[in-house]
Amino acid sequence: MQWNLEQLRQFVATAEHGSISAAARHLGKAQSAVSTALGLLEADLGVVLFDRSKHRATLTDAGQIMLLEARELLRQAQALNQRALALATRNDGKLALALDEVLPRTAIRTLARDIACHFPELELTLLNGTATEVADYVDQERADLGFHFNREPLRERFDERHIGALNQGLFVSEGHDLLQKKQVSRTDLARYRQLVMHSEDIEENVYSPRVWRVDNFHTIAEMVADGLGWAVLPAHIAAYGSHNTPLCQVYCPFLDLPQLSVRMLWCQGSSPGVTAHWVEKRFMALLQQ
Repeated sequence: MQWNLEQLRQFVATAEHGSISAAARHLGKAQSAVSTALGLLEADLGVVLFDRSKHRATLTDAGQIMLLEARELLRQAQALNQRALALATRNDGKLALALDEVLPRTAIRTLARDIACHFPELELTLLNGTATEVADYVDQERADLGFHFNREPLRERFDERHIGALNQGLFVSEGHDLLQKKQVSRTDLARYRQLVMHSEDIEENVYSPRVWRVDNFHTIAEMVADGLGWAVLPAHIAAYGSHNTPLCQVYCPFLDLPQLSVRMLWCQGSSPGVTAHWVEKRFMALLQQ
């Protein structure tokens, strides 16, 4: 068999984009080149991958099976390449971290001070963003490690490790009517505006017919403090001292709010150095405080 990884990439791209022309545009190749590569791949494998009698590039039964195999081979090839790159360029003198903007600021500030103390010569880069942006920074290799809340499925090329969990709760402003009740029901919540976290097409549960959507937890907390509605917030953000009015937690037994899981991401095959391992352990300890 003479097939190669580039042919597999073009096969996967065609399956994912629905046509040879769309795959060619995505890959920056001529349509004829992609078509030829697919024909050679089918000849080498001895199976027909696409049903060409239809307008779209529809996978045959054999093609669907081979697509799974091709994706796994490409994942392994990427991991091999990352491992080789890490071995060739490993340098503990530099470290880039991507941090979820929702993580506790006190923990991040303490981490930065501790890094400065333990590794005074380290060239450090800190990148902040949403949970999805943190994953993008690692995926683009702009960051060696990413720390974010687990709000989306793990991407195929990543490895992960759970490093902590943070509490969340239902909060209102001081003097809100919901504070008059020892415990509130779903019907009680529906009477008031809900402020919902909505970012990268990921949205929290909605319990009120009156809803505002916001893409930042800190902004939501400020709006809760201004009496604009109630919200489910990470407890450390609700406790943050810059709000005009203190936020108060409401007891609502029907809302079973789990802890927010924090995970560390890195690319498969990469080999974090001594400094990265130290950062992981230190940040894990800070999140538990």
